[in-house]
Amino acid sequence: MSRHAAILLAAGGSSRLGFPKQLLLKNSVPLVRQMAQLLLETNPARVIVVTGGASEDVMAALHELPVECAFNPEWRTGLASSVQSGIRELQGTRFEAALITATDQPFLTLSHLQQLVESRPENGDIISGYGVGKGGGIPVCLSRRTTARLSELDGDTGFRKLWNAHERPERIENPDLLYDIDTVENLNLAIDRGVMDAIQPITSFNHA
Repeated sequence: MSRHAAILLAAGGSSRLGFPKQLLLKNSVPLVRQMAQLLLETNPARVIVVTGGASEDVMAALHELPVECAFNPEWRTGLASSVQSGIRELQGTRFEAALITATDQPFLTLSHLQQLVESRPENGDIISGYGVGKGGGIPVCLSRRTTARLSELDGDTGFRKLWNAHERPERIENPDLLYDIDTVENLNLAIDRGVMDAIQPITSFNHA
């Protein structure tokens, strides 16, 4: 059995940013493609990219990568439906855990993803910590037992609903993952820190 499968959540409409964050450029490559490549380098059984807003452009950005796209018709309802779409697409696939990440964390590294996969406790879960005293979340690596409960989530409900006080997941800290790209200010911060391109494609502004 392959150790893990991977799901990339790329369905958001980027309403606060004003154009698709999936198509933002990092080293001249669309961010969604960068993230898909990172997941592929963890050697998963399959990579499922869940699309929604700007779906055609997102799929075009993934051209020739060995990933599969799953369109979530309910992508406007929030994170839960996209996670559920990805898990449904994995039905029939043999894997021990699901590595789930988003598109808009420009500071995400391959090393962090590998740590999640390699450090996950047997039959347990592991999440990304956003710093001491801060919350945590995506990327996560969830056991099959936990992925079977993802249908319990709705809207933008986070994964915390899946665990009680006696089932706290392990954490790997990476404070930089607290910085995602939801607004122009977030993007400018990432540009200032040198992780996103200073010049973005003008066509991105036409897909809000």
